Amino acid sequence: MFTDFFYTLKNKGLDVSTTEWLTLMDALSKGLAKSSLTEFYYLGRMILVKHESDFDKYDLAFMEYFKGIQREDEVPAHIMEFLDKQDMETDQQNKEIYGVETSRDANEVKRMFRERLTEQKSEHNGGNYWIGTSGGSAFGHHGRNPGGIRVGGVSGMRTAFQVMGERKYVDFRHDKTIDIRQFQVAFRRLRQYSSKLDVPKTELDINKTVDATCENGGFLQLEFDKPRKNTVKLLLLFDCGGTMYPFAELCNNLFQAVHKANHFKDVKTYYFHNCIYSKVYKTAECEMGDWYDLDYVFKHTDKDYKVIIIGDAQMAPEELFDLNGNYSGPNDGMSGYEWNQLLRSKYKKCVWLNPRRHTTLSSVLSWMESEEALANLYDMYPLTVDGLKAAITKLMAPK
Repeated sequence: MFTDFFYTLKNKGLDVSTTEWLTLMDALSKGLAKSSLTEFYYLGRMILVKHESDFDKYDLAFMEYFKGIQREDEVPAHIMEFLDKQDMETDQQNKEIYGVETSRDANEVKRMFRERLTEQKSEHNGGNYWIGTSGGSAFGHHGRNPGGIRVGGVSGMRTAFQVMGERKYVDFRHDKTIDIRQFQVAFRRLRQYSSKLDVPKTELDINKTVDATCENGGFLQLEFDKPRKNTVKLLLLFDCGGTMYPFAELCNNLFQAVHKANHFKDVKTYYFHNCIYSKVYKTAECEMGDWYDLDYVFKHTDKDYKVIIIGDAQMAPEELFDLNGNYSGPNDGMSGYEWNQLLRSKYKKCVWLNPRRHTTLSSVLSWMESEEALANLYDMYPLTVDGLKAAITKLMAPK
């Protein structure tokens, strides 16, 4: 029973054991789902899902397997794609009220929505008919039609009959590309304290105070110790421009998370475009001449700095291996790969976070050769929750 559902769950990445599956089948045979698809959903999730980070995978598998029953109004991917990329209109535009019919009931709106799904083939923004953004249409988001069906986006008037294209548990996934809050939580792991400081004993030591008070017959005796200070020094190198434009906001979140944190003794940030050569830039604009020599960075950071490089490693092989491959500035006699080798040999701990990390490098695309070469030089991780945790674990390892 439901054998195909079992394989759908596995295909979505859920680790479902045979024992767990048999437990679900036993629960069904005892009528615990009460012949209800909703009850079956929660029963299956309770038995098969071990962690909330897998809720989204379960939802995707459930919707795929049962879509003929429950998802007849599923929004096609090409419509969701353009709806997701639209930003909210300006406040002035949002104040406009479009002259459209708003007295339809929910059943009529749903019928009209199904009609639009079969008819619409392209992107639409504004107007009163198609599924799109803004305007007076009853379908889409950021429009001004009371009632209707919101597809993607965020709540505005809060009058929609129904919300579609929304995955409630996507933020729980460990393989999701992360936001600033998740960065901050992950970076808390990147700290290392030292109490071997030649400073006065100003920090209250609770354990010693309790012991001393007990030995003193119950009379309070305060004991102090030298304060512990974070000893982690961090060097950040960001790839900017070109193929990294889609990840500009993500990189900005990482930058803010680091600089808002108090987990580090020192943080230095530099930028590069595509590949690290003899120069690194002072700002994300990577303007010609607005740079430091890499030797300057080496002189002002010791080998104990932990290095995090953020980039997609997408470049033509000649940009990495050719002496003249740097189109934005000088190479100073070495290829990009040689400069990266020099950087890697300077610091004891280096990792590379890649927002496009490919698990297989068999593609015929030429830039995959560059990614593979850099992945062999650095420990490269995907820029996800799990990837960042693994990278930080590597940075904090004793060897």
